[in-house]
Amino acid sequence: MTLLKVENLTCEYRKNPLGIDIKRPRVSWKVKSDRRGTMQQAYHIQVAYEEDFTEIIWDTGITESDESIHIEYGGPELKSKTRYFYKVKVRDNFNRETEWSETAWLETGLLSPEDWQAEWITPDPAGINPLSEPAFLLRKEFTLKAGIKSARIYGTGVGLYELYLNGERVSDELLAPGWTSYHNRLQYQTYDVTKQLQDGTNAIGIILADGWYKGNLVRENNRNIYGNRRAAFFQIHVTYNDGTEEVIVTDNTWKASTGPIVFSEIYHGETYDARLEKEGWSQSNYNEQDWSGTIIQEMPNTQLVAQENVPTRVTEVLKPIDTFVTPAGDTILDMGQNMVGRIRLKVNAPTGTRIVLKHAEVLDKDGNIYFGNLKFAKQKVEYITKGEGLESFAPHFTFQGFRYVKVEGFPGQENGLPLENFVGEVIHSDMERVGEFECSDPLVNRLQENIVWGQRGNFVDVPTDCPQRSERLGWTADAQVFIPTALFNYQGGPFFTKWLRDLKADQLPDGNVPFVIPNVEGGKGSAAWGDAATIIPWTVYQTYGDKRVLAEQYDSMKAWVEYIRRQGKNEYLWDTGFHFGDWLALDAKENSFVGATAKDFIATVFYAHSTRILRNAAKVLGNVEEVHEYSFLLDKIIEQFNHEFISPSGRLVSPTQTAHVIALMFDMVEGKAKDRTAYELNQLLIQNDYHLNTGFVGTPYISLALSKGGYHETAVKLLMKDDFPSWLYQVKKGATTVWEHWDSIKQDGSFWSDQMNSFNHYAYGSIGNWMYKVVAGIDMDPALSAYKKIKIEPKFAGISFTQAKAVFESMYGRILSSWNLTNEVVEVEVEIPANTTADILLPRARLKDVREGNKPLASGDIHSYMETVDGVRLTVGSGFYHFMYRNEGGLKPSFTDDTPIIDFLDYNEVVAVLEKFAPGITKPPAIFSTKARSLKELAELQEADLTVDKVKAIIEELKALELEAVLVNK
Repeated sequence: MTLLKVENLTCEYRKNPLGIDIKRPRVSWKVKSDRRGTMQQAYHIQVAYEEDFTEIIWDTGITESDESIHIEYGGPELKSKTRYFYKVKVRDNFNRETEWSETAWLETGLLSPEDWQAEWITPDPAGINPLSEPAFLLRKEFTLKAGIKSARIYGTGVGLYELYLNGERVSDELLAPGWTSYHNRLQYQTYDVTKQLQDGTNAIGIILADGWYKGNLVRENNRNIYGNRRAAFFQIHVTYNDGTEEVIVTDNTWKASTGPIVFSEIYHGETYDARLEKEGWSQSNYNEQDWSGTIIQEMPNTQLVAQENVPTRVTEVLKPIDTFVTPAGDTILDMGQNMVGRIRLKVNAPTGTRIVLKHAEVLDKDGNIYFGNLKFAKQKVEYITKGEGLESFAPHFTFQGFRYVKVEGFPGQENGLPLENFVGEVIHSDMERVGEFECSDPLVNRLQENIVWGQRGNFVDVPTDCPQRSERLGWTADAQVFIPTALFNYQGGPFFTKWLRDLKADQLPDGNVPFVIPNVEGGKGSAAWGDAATIIPWTVYQTYGDKRVLAEQYDSMKAWVEYIRRQGKNEYLWDTGFHFGDWLALDAKENSFVGATAKDFIATVFYAHSTRILRNAAKVLGNVEEVHEYSFLLDKIIEQFNHEFISPSGRLVSPTQTAHVIALMFDMVEGKAKDRTAYELNQLLIQNDYHLNTGFVGTPYISLALSKGGYHETAVKLLMKDDFPSWLYQVKKGATTVWEHWDSIKQDGSFWSDQMNSFNHYAYGSIGNWMYKVVAGIDMDPALSAYKKIKIEPKFAGISFTQAKAVFESMYGRILSSWNLTNEVVEVEVEIPANTTADILLPRARLKDVREGNKPLASGDIHSYMETVDGVRLTVGSGFYHFMYRNEGGLKPSFTDDTPIIDFLDYNEVVAVLEKFAPGITKPPAIFSTKARSLKELAELQEADLTVDKVKAIIEELKALELEAVLVNK
């Protein structure tokens, strides 16, 4: 029995989305097949009002197409507050037709401003000071008749809200309505409350706290950035079986009070006095005699938009691994992981017992808890007990970044904390996990875990820089350097679509892009920061094939490039204005955060990069005239860059690692200059004992540039370094997330400056992109977005890795690339989803040796194959493939100064390479003979003027030509 089916139906990236306001929503699906080489040939979509499809409103008929992602709805205009059911069937290239898929649905929210009947309400100042710290409670009772068919709540609040019906939380979503450019856009949420309502009397309750809207942000005492009044805006729509509808809205008939949340701030934490709880406050028949009234609150004319991002939720619960007392006498909980979220505690204590939790990321070298890096953020949660038996509490409107918790006031803590009374609730945007990477090295695997934890902790509705100190802002550079890694780890379509709309909303009239989005800093743009305006939408398009986000952001992208173009006297260079430069690079001058790479060099490279992206976006969108315009502009920028920053002999004027990295990565050099730039980058790494000194600009690309430039072994050595500075140095120092600084904890155990020292800062986690894309080898043909045509080209790494595996759930389905090396055999496993094809490179393979599924290639389902200097290249269709071939030369260790050198594999190629470094050589000198001398001995010989560094460079070049030396340990 053959298997062909349609599964994983989504609408705008989500399964069965509730309350969307997209008038032409798009649907996607995945094809599952048990037959290799399956391609979709046609699809058929039906959309109906009812699940039985008796009244079909849109029927595509059989549509000849292999498209299966982002198919735009083409039926009659969608109505507000309406559920639509849809299903899909497909036909494949073997003329097989699926059954109809399982039925999926989408439901619209309020599509027109006229649909809103609610008023913004806030407590009457005559009864409650609108500027007081305690969270507000709002409530209303209402009566419903019998025969409720369905019910929805649509609404929002400023700052943050929680919603209750008849005494129970309506949703598990946290920090609603999320953080947007509140002056321009405010999200509303939709909740299905059919099962929570009842015939007769009901009650609704809302808690309102400051949140990002009016709480303390950026600087001490900096409050009320968006407004100085909390307010709520909700309406309940109840539909009865007889077809009638009833609407309950926020208006001045609601009642208001304060309750047990006496203080709540994003940075500072929360204070909850359980003695002030108003039992039953969100239930009917509650005595509200002492409650105040409410008033209608005039609000700015902000556009209401339906929830765009996935909600923030508790996604995991961690148990503490230890409790101990520090040398300073503090009682500490250790969660075992630097996490973002909150502690939930249980306690049985007399009334008025005050329990205080203070959160921090690390311990100092003396073993005491370290709060110095929090700046003015307090990260403090206080709970005051009610004293009526076992109580459970977790804060409502705040989150902390922490591994360690200082506990004060817990009953009996002098005898040790009961670990079972505490759990850590991990909080972040509830994105779907789509990628995994693992290899044969446990430290690298821990690094990958750290990268994922860093992403989880900093994707809390917006992509923040850090989750612990008084910052937690949507820094543009951090987001753009990390997005390729982010989208390998998690499905980020809705997350970045929402954030990009805020970037566009907050972009300045002249096209400049603020440092942080949403813009609460007031700062203007910088090269590599403002380029988030082009890099992020382009990366989303490439990963998901999402032309709509590209079209939405195109004007913003263009405005950014044109802003740069207007700077300075030369429109083809960016040599004016403020720039962060290579932020936090180790080649910075003393007491400086900015690396040594010239700022105008960096700015011009990113100017070219954004222009190239804009040109490519214009191609995708069919803007022909602008393709020509920005192609010309790009050529002129590169021409001026080469004139300004590259000597006639091909040397870069900025002799730093970062300068060489970005010149290579963004194709600013060609021909001999490109070769020289790659060679000199490699030399810079060799001279620095394979350590980097790059910052935020260079680090994301250094490994990619090395591998791309022919120096993959150097990239691997760079990763495998475990002393300072390196990624694995952090791991060996006990990091469980990625640090802001290479030496956030110094070698002697002391800390980098308190001024700026986050232990959960994902920017340097951008190495994950290289691990997925180069080591495991999962990439795409750049001409076909969304992995429609997959490239599997793993790069082996001597004996540093003997195994690597990556899995990525693309828009089309699961992609797997896995390889394993022994002294005798190479095994490569590949999985390609239906409706895609793949080009595969089997490194170092020879056609005669390769078998797939224990059969010669000629007898398998391989579209084409050929032997090249790099190995065997194949083209395949969908399916699972297991390749095996002889490992010629076995596992090759990396060079050290003591490694003996035996014959090279190709005499003529060796001579050609040697002549680059020692002109006039007509044969390989004795150092390359079978008598084999080590690199250490060469330092004394210096035969043919070949120093140790020159020999290392020659070896690297030979490796790039696949002419690796046969190395042995004697």
